[in-house]
Amino acid sequence: MIRALVAEDSAVTREYLVYLLGQDPGLEVAGAARDGQEALDEARRLRPDVILMDVHMPRMNGYEAARRIMEEVPTPIVMVSASLNKNEMGMMFEALQAGALTVAEKPPGIGHPDHADMARRLVETVKSMAEVKVVRRWPKRERPAPPPRPAPPSPRKIRLIAIGASTGGPMALSEILGNLPEDLGVPVLVVQHIAAGFAPGLAEWLGKQTPLAVKLAEAEEAARPGVVHLAPDGWQMGVTKDLRIRLARVPSDGSFCPSVDHLLQSVAESHGGSAIGVLLTGMGRDGAQGLLRLRQAGGVCIAQDEESSVIFGMPGEAVRLGAAEFVLALEGIARAIRSITMQG
Repeated sequence: MIRALVAEDSAVTREYLVYLLGQDPGLEVAGAARDGQEALDEARRLRPDVILMDVHMPRMNGYEAARRIMEEVPTPIVMVSASLNKNEMGMMFEALQAGALTVAEKPPGIGHPDHADMARRLVETVKSMAEVKVVRRWPKRERPAPPPRPAPPSPRKIRLIAIGASTGGPMALSEILGNLPEDLGVPVLVVQHIAAGFAPGLAEWLGKQTPLAVKLAEAEEAARPGVVHLAPDGWQMGVTKDLRIRLARVPSDGSFCPSVDHLLQSVAESHGGSAIGVLLTGMGRDGAQGLLRLRQAGGVCIAQDEESSVIFGMPGEAVRLGAAEFVLALEGIARAIRSITMQG
């Protein structure tokens, strides 16, 4: 039985979320908190398997509560919001950077046409995140610095970088993109699995973490050097030989749209040996086959290592398939991208 803690300041919404989770036979709501401080106290006392937490709460907001919980009693955290405004989005992504696993939209009330589907997705998200083995997040001043590792050499002229990520991806993307130079001479295409409606907020938040420009990809636009093009909700993203973005409403081989496999396979077909493919932390297998295709086409293929991954599912599958030419920690990935693009 999965034991959950619900943290929400609105009494009506708190009871609603407790009811939704309690309806599932595999979930037990062990406690409910009215604010961030109480969420931290209850996390210490109850040691739940997963926490469902609002962003805006009194005494201590969701970001600060997530940071403190991950430092003191590491627990899988799902951040929820009923609003997609810029301020709330920013705080949600800060919470992900602090160690929360994913974001989800609060389902509308009973009677709304989308209620059943959104409620089901939320419960499935809570249950799947409860399985993640999180580790303590050290305060920045205490975090031990990893030893430097050499970047891989490559004689290839690089025209494009493609990155795919899922659970834990926003934090990983923030660290990698934040360590790339403003004058990066190639475009970056990114697929990040995230709940519907959150991609615009992710693009805006990432744009504050990196000197590169970050935007939602648009159909037929040119992929420009020094620009990060993020796949929008519900569209498969690919690229043409002349570096134009392709967006299509087509099913993927799996259940994701956008799909990392779709992007990487398109990059393999259009650019082959002149591309870098990076597969980051995430649950499942999306991207592993695409990275293999890219490696077979001569591209530089990098997988995030297990130690720095929140979930080693996607990069681990790529390693198992032999799709990863290099397996690196986050700081090593950024260093490798800088080195390889400068060599070209």
